[in-house]
Amino acid sequence: MLCSRPSFFVTLGRLASCALAVALAGCASMAPPDSTPPLPVADAWPADATPTAEGPVPAPALGWPDYFADPQLQRLIGTALANNRDLRLAVLQVEQARAAYRIQRADQFPGLGVGVEGARSRVPGDLNVSGRPQVGSDYEAYVGLSNWELDLWGRIRSLKQAALQEFLATSAARRGVRVSLIAAVANGYLSLRELDERVALAEQTIATRQESFRIFSRRYEVGAISRLELAQVRTLLTQAQALGAQLRQARAFQAHALVSLVGVPLDLAPRVTGFDDGAMFAELQVGLPSQLLASRPDIIAAEHRLRGSNANIGAARAAFFPSIALTGSWGSASSELDGLFDSGSRAWRFLPVLSLPIFDGGRRSANLDLAQVRRDAAVADYERTVQAAFRDVADALSARQWLAEQVRFQRDTLDAQSDRARLAKLRYDSGAATYLEVLDAQRDLLSAQQQLVQVRRALLSSQVSLYAALGGGAADPGSPVSAIAPTSRAPQP
Repeated sequence: MLCSRPSFFVTLGRLASCALAVALAGCASMAPPDSTPPLPVADAWPADATPTAEGPVPAPALGWPDYFADPQLQRLIGTALANNRDLRLAVLQVEQARAAYRIQRADQFPGLGVGVEGARSRVPGDLNVSGRPQVGSDYEAYVGLSNWELDLWGRIRSLKQAALQEFLATSAARRGVRVSLIAAVANGYLSLRELDERVALAEQTIATRQESFRIFSRRYEVGAISRLELAQVRTLLTQAQALGAQLRQARAFQAHALVSLVGVPLDLAPRVTGFDDGAMFAELQVGLPSQLLASRPDIIAAEHRLRGSNANIGAARAAFFPSIALTGSWGSASSELDGLFDSGSRAWRFLPVLSLPIFDGGRRSANLDLAQVRRDAAVADYERTVQAAFRDVADALSARQWLAEQVRFQRDTLDAQSDRARLAKLRYDSGAATYLEVLDAQRDLLSAQQQLVQVRRALLSSQVSLYAALGGGAADPGSPVSAIAPTSRAPQP
């Protein structure tokens, strides 16, 4: 039965006010202080990975439309960002983490509800002093507070902080998926253009050798050459035709992969002209290894998960202390429905509950141990992520340097093979050499042409890899983090 004594109401109301003031004042968290482990990498890039030139804009702040200059590649990247299913899934995972954070944050606030109750009961006569059965009614209308825990030790606040850090980590992971998608589309496009150029070279070679086979067939018909020489010319032709078929198959597979990556049907007609190597990308500002901490989405995500693991330790520690939960209501009560809101029907209930588990089979201790082990695992994951990021950038810088050397050497090789094929043909025409020498020279010339295209594409891909390794385009304005915290690096709970 609801109590209605005013003095008791005033006393308990003061106690509730004091408890509420303590809760709103906030209590110190029991989580370990957030600290970032020292960088497990060198302070500078390796000697063979030193940037030769620095661009005007850091990679994270350089948007992909500014870095990738090819118009068709820009259209492909824009379409992929709008339609790729992996990126769409990453965005939905961010929304899930946002909702989980909001659910956890709501536990900090009291839940108020309005209720109306009505009950009728019959009491047998042997349970009444009157000895006769009685039928009674009880009607109530109230505004109630249900089981609100006062966060005296910061447990709920720590759980909210852990949910916030998980949301921020998921958001950073989404930006990482975005960067990876941009790099994958760019590399897929470069591979497609490489195959277009290689197919064009193979077709030119096939056309030239078909004409040579026609000429040599006429010579064989008039007895000017042997059947062996005709067979050697035909071997050159069939080898070029087989290579052309292989390259067309590879191009078809690459086109299918690019369509799947972009997410919509595409018209990827072969391009006749080759790409301009020097006009594909803008210059990048590489910076120092320490700058990766603020630019790589995977490092940012690992750091947020490390902070979240500290918050979970705080929640596990707070579980060892007493908890206070408040339940109460204020309203009106009457034994008759028509007297529910009459004068003098005011009623209230206040029920604070103090609880402390005495024995739980070691559950709380095991939970604390689990949280601490997970924190140690988060530290190891953070350090591993930093090392992987350092290696990615160092590999991309080294590849850019040494592939540029290989392109230069391959161009010299192609020039030498062209002269060799020309001289071998002259020697054969003058009778100073057999056609086998021409066969070897032309086979090596075709191989040198194909290898030069492959190395050029590898050099361009290394620049794409460098852009992605530096967190290129990660600082996009579409991040959902701003809806929760001012910055992703220093979130405010």
